[in-house]
Amino acid sequence: MNCKVMGIVNVTPDSFSDGGRYFRPEEAIRRARNLIADGADIIDIGGESTRPGAEPVGWEEEWRRVEPVLRGLSPYKGGTVPISVDTYHPETAARAVEAGAKIVNCVYAEPIPEMLRICAKSGAELVIPSQSLGSLPKEGGTVPIYIDPMIGFGTTREEDLALLRSVSELAKKGRVLVGASRKRIVKKLTGEKVTGKNLGGNLAIAMWCARHGASVVRVHDVKETVQALRVLEALGE
Repeated sequence: MNCKVMGIVNVTPDSFSDGGRYFRPEEAIRRARNLIADGADIIDIGGESTRPGAEPVGWEEEWRRVEPVLRGLSPYKGGTVPISVDTYHPETAARAVEAGAKIVNCVYAEPIPEMLRICAKSGAELVIPSQSLGSLPKEGGTVPIYIDPMIGFGTTREEDLALLRSVSELAKKGRVLVGASRKRIVKKLTGEKVTGKNLGGNLAIAMWCARHGASVVRVHDVKETVQALRVLEALGE
């Protein structure tokens, strides 16, 4: 088992999970460095909330939010921790990889062909929705890809459970990245209504995914997830 931990940094004023706590660039950079110190293998920077009902922003505003954080992190520890940019805007993706991002995390299928061209040209890796796996253009053969089952994107409790149970099958097709941290499914399963108070549920899902073949778990609670993975590995799982 070799599951990496991707730490989440939301540079947004309206994220459901942290309420804009890291909206200012210096706060986001500090948050990212703390996550790296906690053991994050990858940092994922997002400049637009994808929570239900969130107002979309244009790529110009998204890039204005992301750029100073990306540039502030690039020299940290020699840039040894890869930076991912969570975006569905090709304009943001192109600028991000030019500024040093190693991964583009795209949550929608429509921009995937353009994202593949950007990543093929730059050498960056790409996260794609699992629904796009069967319709990749030819560029898909040259770009290292992660498959995201897309937990919590307009899905019901039962659909999310089915997606989580599909991780082992997806892992047979390629590297799987699961982002279920602090999603509605956790609240539904635990019964806990307060965001950030259902750590046990988040860890259970992350460990399930790691045990069933996920290559990366995308989480808010990096330190606790790293600890749980170490215990799981020591137990031979």
